[in-house]
Amino acid sequence: MLQATLRRSNRCFEINDFVFLKLQPYRQMSMKKHKAHKLLPKYYGPFKIIDKVGQVAYKLELPRDAAIHNVFHVSQLKKCHNPSANNTPLIPTFITDIPTRIPELILDRKMVKRGSQAATKVLVQWKDTPPDMATWEFYYDLLKQFPNFHP
Repeated sequence: MLQATLRRSNRCFEINDFVFLKLQPYRQMSMKKHKAHKLLPKYYGPFKIIDKVGQVAYKLELPRDAAIHNVFHVSQLKKCHNPSANNTPLIPTFITDIPTRIPELILDRKMVKRGSQAATKVLVQWKDTPPDMATWEFYYDLLKQFPNFHP
């Protein structure tokens, strides 16, 4: 057990210190969606520490539009030595203005292999979009997502 404790760093921060916040894009799916998660920054900030909560948690001053809780474990924080020189992005916010796609018509269908099973794909024309913007969707997934849709 001694070897495991030797590798751990004892992180202590003071109130009014600036820290970077480590977010996990694969797990925090409520955050803004990106196509390439691996290319996103690992740390966001810097953010000011407002309060110490218990032995290993800190309360941060986050922007008002941040959609996450503002208390974090010390393992999710990294000391910022020069907060004025950093130009790292802020915390991503919720996507609120996504237009909802509603299926209007099935233009075509085909059988494809999904894993080791045969599945039906349908060419769906979406409401308020031209026919050339139709997309191929799995029929089973389409019915799960839109149970009231009967082509």
